[in-house]
Amino acid sequence: MLIKKTYHDIPSKFDPNGNPIRIFVIAPNLPDYPHAKFPGVVCFSEIYQVTGPVERFAGQIASHGYVVACPSIYHEFQGPEAIPYDAEGTDRGNKYKIEKEVAAYDEDATLAIDLLTSFPNCTGRIAATGMCLGGHLAFRAAFNPRVLSAVCFFATDIHSASLGKGKHDDTLAKVQRGDLTAKGEVVMVFGKQDTHVPREGRDLIRKTLEDANVTTTFLEVQAQHAFIRDESSKGRWDAALTRSLFSFMLEVFERTVGRDLGPRAGGPAHIEHVC
Repeated sequence: MLIKKTYHDIPSKFDPNGNPIRIFVIAPNLPDYPHAKFPGVVCFSEIYQVTGPVERFAGQIASHGYVVACPSIYHEFQGPEAIPYDAEGTDRGNKYKIEKEVAAYDEDATLAIDLLTSFPNCTGRIAATGMCLGGHLAFRAAFNPRVLSAVCFFATDIHSASLGKGKHDDTLAKVQRGDLTAKGEVVMVFGKQDTHVPREGRDLIRKTLEDANVTTTFLEVQAQHAFIRDESSKGRWDAALTRSLFSFMLEVFERTVGRDLGPRAGGPAHIEHVC
């Protein structure tokens, strides 16, 4: 399916300089079907904003029949341009990550969801995904009642509650309060060799989700951090594993937002033990 790329600049109340957030939109391009409608996906980036790898990842999702919105998450500090994958860019992205308010991250997600649901070619059924910092932001987006599923790749800082300014990262606390229970589906994907999220951190995230009865798929694969980044991955890109997990993500999206199954009724059914 062919795709087209546009962007929208939207005011943000959290930006002290009055700079808008730029949200890049990649959507199916079917001129022969002007009334076609597609589910929406918010695709959150790493600390480098919307780089080539993020845009290509989002474009692949769009080509499978989704309207994808990619927010420029550091609009409070700079323009929408991508941050280089070099030492200076890494330092800058990590600096911004902990200077930005958690509530401002959440507003970015809300603005992206609002934008998607305003499009005549979007069904209003929304999923979220992202990598690294974006995996954490996709996880937080799942607290929004309009987001029906989230697939989070090597999400950082969840286990340490260290996202944003002032130690106000309440991601796991919100899970413990029941903010995700019976809401949708969350998929967590981690590399077992990921030095950013050690085993203890992964175990904490898994236990918190399962104790809260969140519908969760937890995948730990033989990979390092940033293994789906097809550029400047520092030797960590695994193309075959990325392709396999991309197909898994599409299955989740097709089942949760690609089809309208109606509201979920009740909790998990009792599973009979049979051979």
